[in-house]
Amino acid sequence: MPLTIPELVLVDLDGTLIDSVPDLAYAVDAMMKQLDLPERGEEKVRNWVGNGVERLVKRALLDQLDGEPDPELFKSAMQLFDIFYTECNARYSRVYPGVRKGLNWLKSQGAVLICITNKDEKFTIPLLESLDLHHYFRIILSGDSLPKKKPDPLPLLHAAKKCKIKPKNSLILGDSINDVQAGRAAGFSVVCVSYGYNHGQDINLAKPDAVIDSFIDLSSVFEK
Repeated sequence: MPLTIPELVLVDLDGTLIDSVPDLAYAVDAMMKQLDLPERGEEKVRNWVGNGVERLVKRALLDQLDGEPDPELFKSAMQLFDIFYTECNARYSRVYPGVRKGLNWLKSQGAVLICITNKDEKFTIPLLESLDLHHYFRIILSGDSLPKKKPDPLPLLHAAKKCKIKPKNSLILGDSINDVQAGRAAGFSVVCVSYGYNHGQDINLAKPDAVIDSFIDLSSVFEK
């Protein structure tokens, strides 16, 4: 069933707008090498991203999705990761095909665009600016902008209130179950891309309102 074109669209960053895994994998492997631990490689990192940097670092240290590493080791690892990721942020990341065309289409429909991510602001802003995406968004909500982040609905409700737009007239566009859960809890419509970071799980299983293969397909999701 086609959706109504929303007044407000919140767009996730990593795995939706850009493929940031090459940068993250570089930082993870540099961190691991500095700790005299085995490098993990891009394939593993691609399956671990999507829940913030702290969880990514923990997964790298443990070489698995769940669990808690030694607190002192984790503290050292976080310091190293911060250094290496700051150094390489936006160096290898790429905007997914069709993203700019899709964002331009949304703006042509009168939608207010906000970028919403669990990535810290110190990484988010330089990344968006380096890839020339910053200007599309009225507001950028990073993982440390508010007391809670996705999958909590707080950032979504904050954005809707800030723009004076009702949640029922709003949409979140993302790639993971975090985005679906946040959208449902906030009363937003939810559209997901099929290519993002969802720990190897088919995003259709999370039951968003629609799944697209490219931002170019956005216009087909909404009522004409």
